[in-house]
Amino acid sequence: MKLLRRAHLFLGCFFAPLLLFYVATGWYQTVNPDRRKGVNDSLDVVSRLNRVHVEQYYPTEAAAGYSTYAFRILVVVMSIALITTLALGIILAFRTSRNKWPVWLSLGLGILLPVVLLWLGQKR
Repeated sequence: MKLLRRAHLFLGCFFAPLLLFYVATGWYQTVNPDRRKGVNDSLDVVSRLNRVHVEQYYPTEAAAGYSTYAFRILVVVMSIALITTLALGIILAFRTSRNKWPVWLSLGLGILLPVVLLWLGQKR
């Protein structure tokens, strides 16, 4: 149990800044339908940070080109670590809770609510 908690702690803390970045820029993209397409369209900091979210590079006028390979590897590792730390969190929730039904209810609602909202949002 100590090993699970320690792995959950360190994975969460290490990837928290990058996860917050992706959540914040993804949130901005969700509520702001204005999509900048080219490097010259990304004039403000928020648009440039969104470019990192979508294209994995920070647009600058001085750059002649971009290599996104290393950053994409970091994002893949972050995704694997997020999946791992989420699984560890769920395992810890079940192992540390005396009453399991609130954990099951939370998981069920976490699956059901997004599905229902997407279904309700469909225009027919």
